[in-house]
Amino acid sequence: MPGHDWIGTAHIPNGVEIRLMQRGDEFTILLEHTELMGTRASGSEEALATMTQQRLGERAGADWLIGGYGMGFTLRAALGCVADDASITVAEIVPEIIEWARGPMHVLTDGCLDDPRVMMVNGDVALLIDSAREAYDAILLDVDNGPDGLTREVNDELYHRDGLQAAMAALRHGGILAIWSAEHDEAFAKRLADTGFDVDEVIVREVLDPRDVDTNGEKGGRHIIWFAQKP
Repeated sequence: MPGHDWIGTAHIPNGVEIRLMQRGDEFTILLEHTELMGTRASGSEEALATMTQQRLGERAGADWLIGGYGMGFTLRAALGCVADDASITVAEIVPEIIEWARGPMHVLTDGCLDDPRVMMVNGDVALLIDSAREAYDAILLDVDNGPDGLTREVNDELYHRDGLQAAMAALRHGGILAIWSAEHDEAFAKRLADTGFDVDEVIVREVLDPRDVDTNGEKGGRHIIWFAQKP
């Protein structure tokens, strides 16, 4: 990327190479020449947490599981809306992501990894889901590019029938599986419903850096979040 410094490189297990780039106070994580995430757009990642909380309401001692730390937008939004007695487990399979969060992006991280409500797990979120039974009030997945993955083929298993059934079993009554996606996926939405979830598909417009607002005043692209609630 022109004008950006190459800060670090990581390899996703059984997947691809990603790179952390920096220009001033702006950070971007790239897969080859494709931007996976960046600090100039964060609205849908934050909405993944805040809109989940709106649907759940207040729950004493709520337990959340977040799959994928990324740049921490979802975690920080969750910490801003859950109660003091909540617990949030974050599963991140790429250890360098957390090293970058504590290192070059420490100002952005803003201490959220040290919040007493947070437990970090360096591992595959699918393993935590598979081993849980009625353990979580919310499971938030921002893994890869959504159901149509880019970085790691085995991520697809999260979004297929067995993975969705495992998520259903891991949730408590009334719990929510919230899934971020770059695009609409009609077949996936049907799989959610066929698994037994009550499904709400929401289009979320990104909130961008003011420098990215176009000449028509539009503020970023649109992404999809599915909120699948266990009856």
